[in-house]
Amino acid sequence: MKKWIVIIILLIAVGWVVFDFVIDGESASEEELENEMLEGGAGGLQEGDLAPDFELETTDGETVQLSDFRGEKVLLNFWATWCPPCRDEIPDMQKYHEEDEEGVILAVNLTETEQEFDQIGNFLGEFGVTFRVLLDENTSVSGLYDAFALPTSYFINTDGTIHTKAIGAINYDLLVEQFQEME
Repeated sequence: MKKWIVIIILLIAVGWVVFDFVIDGESASEEELENEMLEGGAGGLQEGDLAPDFELETTDGETVQLSDFRGEKVLLNFWATWCPPCRDEIPDMQKYHEEDEEGVILAVNLTETEQEFDQIGNFLGEFGVTFRVLLDENTSVSGLYDAFALPTSYFINTDGTIHTKAIGAINYDLLVEQFQEME
C-alpha cells in the first residue's frame, strides 16, 4: 500500500513538472509575443517615420535612390508578377501615372521571388507600364520595409516621412486621395 502511495505521489509530481514546463512556458511565450506587438517590435515602419533610403536598379538599368525624390510625393509599391492583387492594382497605378502629375510611382519588384526574370518584362508589357520599376534582386529593400505581404505600398511625403502604409491592392481613387492628403 505504501508503495502505491509513493508511485501516485511521484506521478503527480512528474505531471506537475510537465504541466509547469510545457503549459506555463507556452503562456510566457504568448505574453512576450503580445508585448512585442504592442511595443511595435513586430509592426515595422509607422506613419511619421523617416522612410529608409535605398538604392536599386530600374528595369532600364538606371540606378535610383529614394532620396533622389526628396521634395516630391512618392508611392513606393512592393509587388511581384505572381501576386493576383498586384495584377489588380497595376492598371490603376498606370492610369494615375498617365493622368496625374502630383506624385512619383516607384514600383519595387521582389525579383528574387520570380520564377524567371523574363516574367517581369512580359508583365510590364502586358499592362503598358511606363512608371519606374525597381528590381529588388535579393529582397533587401522589401525586408527593410517589412513588405512581406504583397502588395504593400508606402505613401511618402515630400519631407521623406511615411504618410500612410497600405497592405493589399490599392485603386485609382485611393491614389488620388492619398496624394492629395500628402505634404
